[in-house]
Amino acid sequence: MSSRRITALTNILFDDEYEEENGELERTRNAAAYVKHRAKQNQKRSIKKKYAAKLRQQKAVAIQRAAASQSKRLAVLRQKSKRSLMLAMAVLLLAGFCLNCINGCTMLLQGGLSALGGSTYPSKDEDMLRAEAIYAESENELKNYLDGYEQTHSYDEYHFTLDEIGHDPYVLISLLTAYQGGGWQFADVEELIEDLFDRQYLLVESVEMEIRTDAEGNNYPWYVCNVELHNRDLAQQTAILQQDRLELYALYMRTLGNRPDLFDKAEYPNASVIEPPLIYEIPPEAMADEVCEAMIAEAEKYLGYPYVWGGSNPSTSFDCSGFVCWVVNHTEGLANVGRTTANGLRSLTTAVAPDSAQPGDLVFFKDTYTNAPSGASHVGIYVGGGMMIHCGSPISYADITDRYWQNHLLGFGRLNRN
Repeated sequence: MSSRRITALTNILFDDEYEEENGELERTRNAAAYVKHRAKQNQKRSIKKKYAAKLRQQKAVAIQRAAASQSKRLAVLRQKSKRSLMLAMAVLLLAGFCLNCINGCTMLLQGGLSALGGSTYPSKDEDMLRAEAIYAESENELKNYLDGYEQTHSYDEYHFTLDEIGHDPYVLISLLTAYQGGGWQFADVEELIEDLFDRQYLLVESVEMEIRTDAEGNNYPWYVCNVELHNRDLAQQTAILQQDRLELYALYMRTLGNRPDLFDKAEYPNASVIEPPLIYEIPPEAMADEVCEAMIAEAEKYLGYPYVWGGSNPSTSFDCSGFVCWVVNHTEGLANVGRTTANGLRSLTTAVAPDSAQPGDLVFFKDTYTNAPSGASHVGIYVGGGMMIHCGSPISYADITDRYWQNHLLGFGRLNRN
């Protein structure tokens, strides 16, 4: 089994394949089958060349169109960004004026302006858009390669197991900016973009040969090609960031760099949007237990915080298990669980039947993302009434009777108390 990165659709080598195939064919000692097979390979090789030429032409046209589209988009964005910045400044100035009138706290205005600057993407639009365009171009190249796989390879049978191809452009720009610790030009991040692509996508191709027999009793080789594409979500690649840079990434994702206009969902369907958290008023009777009440009070401090893979505290924001671990560890009356995964939390609880679940119990889900581990892959805090508070996107309340959550529901668990 081999793994390789596709960097150019035209750089496809076949000599080694033929050498291996010839060796296998000779071992069949059947000249008639060899002639048939070789004729078939020659025909496919001709198709490959035509397909590769067509692909190069299509790619050149696509690059020209993308460049023209980017130029137009930059002009529109410059106008939008000016309006957005002026509006933001106006709001902050008005707020500062009001505060100044009340108690002369001009320092609050300065703090507000500093916070705005610290959470805003500092790079130029043309550099950010170019980074996104290059990343998307690599994805298109990979998609085209897989779409035309059977035309550009010479096997007899193909089995494909392919994850979807796509990423969130705000995650890309936030990762690049956090890693750089501030503003950057495209040349500064070109290699990092390639590294992130390699981290996100793993292409595995393997070939098996079978000896089959035709109707005339002649043996012939039959090549079965297995192709797997694993998309390890770009948002999971925060492992490249040190603690202070992870905090910066969380800040950018919480504000989308104060540039919600940079990647419009009409053009970038995977782009994040700032979603207000769902607020749920828990019935008083559900909060009769003091430990549960303290647990919910701690959890609600972080409503609206973004989901950050690997995040485990308010500075970095949280992922699902990081959020629950933080809440449990900061609730008096509950045993400390350290920092563990959703599956790890499940192992620390006592299983509870759904009809016996109480506010304060944990609720576990399975298969909630691509390549999720076996067992629990997501966890939330049950608050009764079919509702939970969890780290989604953002931290929010959610209805677990919804079809999605019911399809992934794994079970409930009760934590140990001190």
